[in-house]
Amino acid sequence: MSFKVKMLPITMLMAAMAMFAVACASQPPAAPAPAPAIDEAQLSRVVAQAVAQAQPEPQRQVTAEEIQDLVQNAVMESAADQVSGADIQRMVSAAVSEAAAEGASAEEISAMVERAVSAATADAVTSADVQDAISSAVMEAQENAMTAMEANAVDVEAVVAKALEERAMMEAAPKPTITFGDLNWSSALLQNRIAQYIAEKGYGYPTDVKFGATLPLFQGLQNGDTDVAMEIWMPNQREAWAEAQAKGAVLSVGTSLGNDWQSAFVIPKYLQEQYPELDSVEDLKDQQYKDLFTTAETGDKARLVSCIIGWACEGVNAAQVTGYGLDEHVEIVNPGDGAALNADLYGAYERQEPWLGYQWGTNDPALVLDLVRLEEPAYSDECWFTTKACAYQDATILIAVNPDLPAEAPEIINVLRKWDFNINIYKEVVRWQGDNPDADTNSTAIWWLNSKSDIWGEWVTPEAADAVKASLAAGETPDGWPEE
Repeated sequence: MSFKVKMLPITMLMAAMAMFAVACASQPPAAPAPAPAIDEAQLSRVVAQAVAQAQPEPQRQVTAEEIQDLVQNAVMESAADQVSGADIQRMVSAAVSEAAAEGASAEEISAMVERAVSAATADAVTSADVQDAISSAVMEAQENAMTAMEANAVDVEAVVAKALEERAMMEAAPKPTITFGDLNWSSALLQNRIAQYIAEKGYGYPTDVKFGATLPLFQGLQNGDTDVAMEIWMPNQREAWAEAQAKGAVLSVGTSLGNDWQSAFVIPKYLQEQYPELDSVEDLKDQQYKDLFTTAETGDKARLVSCIIGWACEGVNAAQVTGYGLDEHVEIVNPGDGAALNADLYGAYERQEPWLGYQWGTNDPALVLDLVRLEEPAYSDECWFTTKACAYQDATILIAVNPDLPAEAPEIINVLRKWDFNINIYKEVVRWQGDNPDADTNSTAIWWLNSKSDIWGEWVTPEAADAVKASLAAGETPDGWPEE
């Protein structure tokens, strides 16, 4: 059924009835004082009293369909004026009298009127609206009264419950679409797919993604173009994060992956085993070690495969090279995406060739290859906020949201606050992907959700967990997942 729902708060009705009760019990004062709120039991007694006074004729039964019409007619358009206790008393009495004349029982009328009044739960309405709703609800239920053989209490209750459920579904505002920033590296993409599945199938929120690099997507998070970033890396984005926080444009709701290392000066372990004295960034100034990494394109400079274009670490790594005095010794090469960076390292590793470049602990090669970080001066805030001639601090990886999201999707915020997709969990994912090289991010997320409900089940409500499991069993995928 289709109808609009603009209803009167039950607390407002109860308060109004209480005012009426006080007014009837004493002489009206010059300026009426506020009356205590009336509860549902008191409201029920008022209705029952009005029914009894009407002295109804013997009972007639109504069908389930008629009660469904009753619920429909009890839904009212919003208006400006609130209803007084006296108004409600007059409405109830008038409606009961009319119904009694049609042959309804006291119990039947009481139930009808109480449901009609109680259904008004959302907005203030005029007394005329309530009068019409109660009268039409009672009268329409009597126009085609049936015998007790044609309807029973169980049928009536079931249909009323169904009607109220349908009404609630139509009353509820559509849930907003939650847009995830699809950061262009593997762990962030996988976490997005898992979170999207839970949001859509567990809680009924539509999802979407915007693909991009760190800096533009972080700006999009602040602008409201995206709602969730599953990986904000600190200290890489510390300056931008502090500025955005100061403006109230971002909100941290948890962490993902745990602490992680990163370095722009990583070499394969086999290379250091060949050259054990090559163990520091300062050694890159030594011609014999620098020559290990030179190529035709870099001339007499060592080739350093640095951070992806558009990531915060692109600027950090360049500042470190300058801070270490390596500008004359190192040529920076910035790959276009994470796949290109990883392919470059995998290729060199397979050929057992020298390689120098940027990696981090949760990146796929770092989880499966033997790598070594060249020594750097220890991190300090003073160094980091000036020359950056020091090592990265171990990263803290935040889950960040646009500040509007908690009010729009509180259930999803609760999930993200409990999120615990740590490095050990991700290592197992990477090993599984190694054994299943044809698996893309979407199929990996499906595998993980199916096999690790003991982990993600701790992040969600039991009802959401059941819904997700049912969707997985049915082979469903979220509408918001991009095609791969």
